[in-house]
Amino acid sequence: MNLERILSEIRPVSEEWRNRAREHTAHLIMPPRALGRLHEVAERLCAIQRTLTPQVSHKGLFVMAGDHGVVEEGVSAYPQVVTGEMVRAFLRGGATINALARAVGAQVWVVDLGIVPALEPATLPGGAGFVVKKVAAGTGNIAKGPAMTREQAERAVVFGFEVVAERIRSESLELVGMGDMGIGNTTPSAAIAVALTGRSVEELVGMGSGVDAAGLTRKQRAVRRALERNRPDPQDALDVLSKVGGFEIGGIAGGFLAAACHGVPAMLDGFIATAGALIAQGLCPSVTQYLFAAHGSAEGGHRFMLEKLGEEPLLSLDMRLGEGTGAALAMSLVDAAARVMREVLTFEQAGVTEG
Repeated sequence: MNLERILSEIRPVSEEWRNRAREHTAHLIMPPRALGRLHEVAERLCAIQRTLTPQVSHKGLFVMAGDHGVVEEGVSAYPQVVTGEMVRAFLRGGATINALARAVGAQVWVVDLGIVPALEPATLPGGAGFVVKKVAAGTGNIAKGPAMTREQAERAVVFGFEVVAERIRSESLELVGMGDMGIGNTTPSAAIAVALTGRSVEELVGMGSGVDAAGLTRKQRAVRRALERNRPDPQDALDVLSKVGGFEIGGIAGGFLAAACHGVPAMLDGFIATAGALIAQGLCPSVTQYLFAAHGSAEGGHRFMLEKLGEEPLLSLDMRLGEGTGAALAMSLVDAAARVMREVLTFEQAGVTEG
């Protein structure tokens, strides 16, 4: 698959099925729209899957991993070595995303799009859940030059697409979520957000994993330099990704494209995953019809990114971990919405007088 072909195969969701779902919802045994936004979720599911009996029993979460040269600028509270160490923890099943995925019955795959260490699946505990699609061993320092070449950016997107598309087919996935792992990756994510939303550096650069005030100043300075030196074109999402992005962010974008291409709803996690969604939106605007914003991140700039996507978060828990944790939690709400459509009777079916 190449990117041009991928984009050509994505079609909008079905407004006909959305309208059918709204008509069905109007006759369920409850007051009109009594479940609030859960009805909207259910109706979007019907529009995506083109049915009045949506199913999201088979769930998959993808943790896209990559390292970043910009950590040289002192933008993270953690050293770069933690990226590879956390990948190992994910594969052992002992990280937060693993616990939350088990809570909602989702499988987890970890994808190496560009971490520094060369980890081999066959040598690692839990390696069956590890996919290596390494574009390069970390990006360039965006404060000094481009993150990657345009060719590498396209490769990251296509690799992400291939991994998610293959699992959708082989595991019959009906709901997917995108997460991330990459020390320093709130910095390129913020740079992407500034480039694509037009908001200021101050609005979009936050504390990330917990830097202090001096660290925040360094992050803001790094993002300004990245944008000034690389001048990403906001009309060209691939240009933005190549100049100020990350390999895992490209993989996340590709994962969202895979979901849309296969008619599968996708959960949008926090700040980094939303940067990937902004890239996907720039490549194919209709991809956002397949996305559910899982939660509103404690990272302040996240709300401006969601505004650009036209999405409202399902949850607001002041989370800022990443890994796909918010996506995992919100999967339970999407599952509940699907059950409402499948299992709740209409007034006529229940023999209840309709008001």
